[in-house]
This record gives sequence, C-alpha cells and structure tokens, in this order.
Amino acid sequence: MDIVILAVVIAVVVLGALGGLVVGSRRKKQLPPPPPAAPDITAPPAEPHVGDEAETPREEPRRTIEEVDLPDGSAPVVVEEPPAEAPEIEIPEPTAGRLVRLRARLSRSQNALGKGLLTLLSREHLDEDTWEEIEDTLLTADVGVQPTQELVERLRERVKVLGTRTPEELRTLLREELVTLVGRDMDRAVKTEPEDRKPGIVMVVGVNGTGKTTTTGKLARVLVADGQSVVLGAADTFRAAAADQLQTWGERVGAYTVRGPEGGDPASVAFDAVKEGKEMGANVVLIDTAGRLHTKTGLMDELGKVKRVVEKQAPVDEVLLVLDATTGQNGLVQARVFAEVVDITGIVLTKLDGTAKGGIVVAVQRELGVPVKLVGLGEGADDLAPFEPEAFVDALIGE
Repeated sequence: MDIVILAVVIAVVVLGALGGLVVGSRRKKQLPPPPPAAPDITAPPAEPHVGDEAETPREEPRRTIEEVDLPDGSAPVVVEEPPAEAPEIEIPEPTAGRLVRLRARLSRSQNALGKGLLTLLSREHLDEDTWEEIEDTLLTADVGVQPTQELVERLRERVKVLGTRTPEELRTLLREELVTLVGRDMDRAVKTEPEDRKPGIVMVVGVNGTGKTTTTGKLARVLVADGQSVVLGAADTFRAAAADQLQTWGERVGAYTVRGPEGGDPASVAFDAVKEGKEMGANVVLIDTAGRLHTKTGLMDELGKVKRVVEKQAPVDEVLLVLDATTGQNGLVQARVFAEVVDITGIVLTKLDGTAKGGIVVAVQRELGVPVKLVGLGEGADDLAPFEPEAFVDALIGE
C-alpha cells in the first residue's frame, strides 16, 4: 500500500514539473500585437473663396437653367474691329515750271558762277588777268576744261565785237552763251510712254549715298503729277529698309510697290515688278537698283544682269544715272564706269541746291553724251524738277 501511495506521489510530482515547463515555454513566445483601432475619418476643410478665409462653404442662391438669359441664335454676336486707316493719297505739285518756282534754291550757285562771271565781264578793261579769272570761275564751278576754253573764246570774241558793254547787254550775252553751252536742243524728256506697249520701264542706278531711292520716289511723284500710273520695283535688296523707304514713297501717291526678301535676288524683284506692271496695266515701272561702289566689278556685273533679266520681258526705255552734284569730277569717274555696264540714257543731278558746282551739268553731258533730265533742288517731296536749260541759266545769272 505504501508503494502505491509513493508511486502516486511521484506521478503527481512528475506531472506538475511537466506542466511548469509547458507554461514557461509559452511565456517566452511573443504574441502578435492587437490590430489597431480604425481611425476616425473627418472631411477636409472646404476650399476658401476669393477674399474669404478657409471656412465651411456657405449656402449660396443658385439659378436654374430656365432662369439664365441665353443669346438668341438668330442674332450672332459680332466683335467689330476698328477699320484700318488707308494712307492718305497726296496730289503732287504740277511739274510744269517747277524749276522756275525753285529758282531760289540755286542762290549759292548764282554767286559762284553766274553773278561771278557778270561781275568780271563788267570791268572796264578786260585784260588777260581778268580772262584768267573768268576761266578759274568756270573751272571752280566744275564746267570742265574743254567747255571752259570754248566758252571763254566765244565770250572774248563777242565782247570785242560788242565794244561798249551795258549791264543788260552783258547779261544777254552771257545768258545766250551759257544756254548754248548747257545745250538747248537736247531731248530731255524721260521716256516713259513707248508707242507699241505698256508699261514704260525705267531703271534708276547710281553709287551709294547719292539719294537714289529718294530720287526714285520723287520721280514717281513727278510721273503721277503728269497723270501716269506707276509701279515701283524695290530691287535694292541689300540696304536695310530700302524697300520700306520706297514703299512709303509709293503709298503717298498711290503707287504699288513690288518687293522681295532682304538680301534676295534683285534681278528677280525687277522681273516681278515688270510682270506686275503689265498685269495691272500701269503706264510706268520704276526699278530702284542697289547702290554700289563703281570700283567693285562684281556689283557692277550684277547691275548688268538686272537689266538683261528685265529685258526678257520688254526693252528698258530709260536708264537714269543719279549723281551727287557736290562730288564734282569724282562724279564723272562714276559716270564713266556705269556707262560701260549699262547704256545710260539720262542724268539726274541731286543736291544741286546750295552748291557752287552748277557747271557739273555741262561737264557730265560732255562726258557721257547724254542729257541731264532731272535735277534735285532740295529735301522736299516735290523738289525734283525736269531740267530746263533756259530756266537753269536764268537762275544762275539772276535777274
């Protein structure tokens, strides 16, 4: 019996030990954390209105679609743009007698040439020294050596035959000789109206700085004043804003301007200008070419190309060379070179006002054998005048 009781006690002890081991192992294992409680979700604050602080949206009155005024489909909304102002068309001053009206512009030339000669010829004794002074006066005025010698020889002969010399007789004598020297019988009309076709084609050429583009614009005014319609060709594609300048001149008198890209082919622009002139039925096409140094062979050759390209459509009726009257003998050098490249048919003398170089008219005509057809006597829009020998000489020697 004791053995049984001892066995039971041992069994209880063993079971108790085993139970403690199991509980200890369970305590060593980490239990997973309990799941987090679901967060409380709250609505974000409302977006603030312009000028409001961040606050809860307020109830605002709203209109239904029936209460909204919609535009009537029968009357579409038209946004009116201000009308573009067309440039005002000017009426140029008539060309007839324009040189007479501009006589005062030659006042300085009067003092140097005409009145200077009259003063010398009025001396009581015309000795060799006086005749040399007369020659110097003519040479200083850029008349040229050969024309000066011819004029002095004729004056000496006529004064000798005349004997007594009143101021009026001297003035008449000098006027006659100067008109003869300038040339009263030369054809000075600008050829713009060929008999067999339209339009007449005029090229304007010259070196840089002579006022070539301005002269082309003023010539357009001269032609419009004489009742002709004009198309301008802005073939000066090298000088910045040259086309804009010419177009502005054209718009003032209603002349259409054909132009190309800056730096483009000038011959192409000239060709298109003539083509446009034909389609529009214009009377005259004026082509403003690029100014160039007469010493640059490549540029001069290009000028010849422009003329050849234009003549694929029609002959060029006029090639006007623009010369600065103040350049004197240097202008004659320029004239020679241009005449070799294109056939010059007429001269335009600019800046003849306020210069003592009035004799350049005689010299350049002798040099090229072509007449001075137009003269520029100021900066005004209508200060380009057809050249009239008698009016020019009268302006030189005064009343």
